[in-house]
Amino acid sequence: MTDLIVESELRETTGKAHARRMRRAGLLPGIIYGGDKPDLAISINANAIGKLLNNEAFYTSMLEVKVKGKRGKNTVLLKDVQWDSIKDTPMHLDFMRVSSKDSVTVEVPVVAINFEKCPGDVAGGLLDVVRHTLEVTSRADSIPDAIEVDCANLDVGDTVHIEDITLPEGTEVSHDVNFTVINIAAPKAAVLETTDAEEATDEGASEEATEESEDKE
Repeated sequence: MTDLIVESELRETTGKAHARRMRRAGLLPGIIYGGDKPDLAISINANAIGKLLNNEAFYTSMLEVKVKGKRGKNTVLLKDVQWDSIKDTPMHLDFMRVSSKDSVTVEVPVVAINFEKCPGDVAGGLLDVVRHTLEVTSRADSIPDAIEVDCANLDVGDTVHIEDITLPEGTEVSHDVNFTVINIAAPKAAVLETTDAEEATDEGASEEATEESEDKE
């Protein structure tokens, strides 16, 4: 049983016009699908779901959606949230029925830990998280809240690839290429110094070329 519960009601009417009226009334449209059962169009209290959407676990945990007037549980995963691109508010939610033994693929956040202890940070290096999320496959009841990357031993210039990461048991990240997840970039001052040195070298080479050309004339 999950502690993350969504209260909802059945929607008898669908369509964009009805959805706009719902939002003005403080409700959000949603749908529950999958599991060899009929789709259920539902409405959800916008304030209540807004609080749940601020909980990171809501995106990677099994949920229970209670539908008023309907018997039986709807154990689901949140599969998609449609957002208003201007107001950055939720517009519609999709829930997919799952059982605890189902294998599911979801996006899970990447979290860098112990960066403040690593040699790269002491040297002024910059933490560059190249992949902020990873697409992981696991049992529905064992989805990790995050994929942690231990940075304790990383120095400037070090890179962590997907095959360097120890994933939670039962979790897989499908990949054809050993892609970069995190690296420790050089301090900005060092980058500027390198750029200045390269520019000085280029200017010197240009001046030498000019002098050689003048000598030939």
